[in-house]
Amino acid sequence: MLVGSYHLLLVGLIKTKFKIMSTYKDLFAFRKAFELAMKIFEISKRFPKEETYSLTDQIRRSSRSVCTNFAEAFRRKKYPAHFLSKLADSDAENAETDVWLDFARECKYITDAEYKELKAGQDEVGRLLGDIIKNPQKYM
Repeated sequence: MLVGSYHLLLVGLIKTKFKIMSTYKDLFAFRKAFELAMKIFEISKRFPKEETYSLTDQIRRSSRSVCTNFAEAFRRKKYPAHFLSKLADSDAENAETDVWLDFARECKYITDAEYKELKAGQDEVGRLLGDIIKNPQKYM
């Protein structure tokens, strides 16, 4: 038993020292996308009731879909075409989120400051996804 425990401790230390990715959740791109989706969720709680099944639902779905497609991509990373396809889906959902943010601002559901913060996060997620799409071999 001691050997097994020692092995797990050693593996943990190696992962920490060399920053080996254990799962997609360890990637900065996923963490930023998840953080953005949660910010959007919190802010969208204030949207008017009549937007429940339109803008509120759509912006939450698209921002969350960035994360879910990202997770699916990493489950398929041994198949390069599928990996890139799901990453492209994630990027497309991020672009959709951008449009919903524009609607939220124009409808005055979010302030200009909130828009700028959310838009900056959405742009960052897009750049991070773009880097993975351009350099998939680093992640496979």
